[in-house]
Amino acid sequence: MIRYVPIKEASGKLAELVKSLAPGDEIVLTEGRQAVARLAPSSGDLPPRQPGLLKGKLHIIDDSDDWIAEHFKDYM
Repeated sequence: MIRYVPIKEASGKLAELVKSLAPGDEIVLTEGRQAVARLAPSSGDLPPRQPGLLKGKLHIIDDSDDWIAEHFKDYM
């Protein structure tokens, strides 16, 4: 079942709207006469967390601004 709810109305009762969703339901948030967002029930549980999945993806730089000249020399 699809329900259309104005976004101003939904902002005050978002938790209630989410709890009311059943499988197959959908809530379309509207602003004026245009759909701006869609709420639907989750398809299931979140996948299990995997420690170390992003290892090596974060690089911490020092506090100096020396790195700017090195990495942005083509733009300066």
